[in-house]
Amino acid sequence: MVYHKPVLLKESVDGLNICQGGTYVDLTFGGGGHSREILSRLDKGRLIAFDQDADAEEASRKITDSRFVFIRSNFRFFRNFLRYHKVNMVDGILADLGVSSHHLDDPERGFSFRSGNRPDMRMNRDARVTAADILNEYSQDDIERILRDYGEVPGANRVARAIVQNRGENKYSDMESLIGVVSGFAPQRQESKYLARIFQALRIEVNNELEVLRQMLLQVLLSLSKGGRLVVISYHSLEDRMVKNFMRTGKPEGSLDKDFFGNPLVPFRLVTRKVIVAGDTEIRANSRARSARLRIAERS
Repeated sequence: MVYHKPVLLKESVDGLNICQGGTYVDLTFGGGGHSREILSRLDKGRLIAFDQDADAEEASRKITDSRFVFIRSNFRFFRNFLRYHKVNMVDGILADLGVSSHHLDDPERGFSFRSGNRPDMRMNRDARVTAADILNEYSQDDIERILRDYGEVPGANRVARAIVQNRGENKYSDMESLIGVVSGFAPQRQESKYLARIFQALRIEVNNELEVLRQMLLQVLLSLSKGGRLVVISYHSLEDRMVKNFMRTGKPEGSLDKDFFGNPLVPFRLVTRKVIVAGDTEIRANSRARSARLRIAERS
């Protein structure tokens, strides 16, 4: 089984502007597509890859290369692990923030509303909270907040009320029980898109994705050498907005510091002024590339 077909592979690795003897970080190893491409461009360099998922760790064992180190961890802790491995600064950092094809296609992981299994959505299966816990135990106000803030779901208050009112004796034990409640709120002929927003919101809450991304970005400033590149592929507006703000100002929220004379203090040079998206050929070969947004910046 193909674990994951990497999106914007050439464009993202080209964006690292790899030096053959440099040290690079792949924060989202997944099936190893980006890591393998980076290794193919290194000579005496080094690649350190991270992923919190056990399946990714298993996939990493197929790479037998002395220049490669895999670390099973959430990338929110990546700087601590770099220092543990006696690496202070690196020449490039890549992050592909999307859910892998492997996760979406595996019904036991509960990421896709097309499967009938119990809502899970944990990227790290050792984590405590699942999507089922949110649906069955969170208050109506908290569910509304999640749907509104993380999925930008129209009518989030009405959907949250329906979810709580319809928990029932067995609660939400499978995807059908959830879909049966929320699909009626979807605009005509937009059910799939509407459900995708709801599932996105639940997944972000389960994995604390936006806070984890914020923490990771702040560590980039401490870890990327002058002239080093940051390459990020995001898949929804909340992630992309945070990445864009960070590359333009050095802060995920987008506030800009200035020096005594009022000159902006910007830690990056934007390599790509406009976001890079997949072309028609790639989208035809991999429909999940449709929502990918690639941004590249260089440390000043």
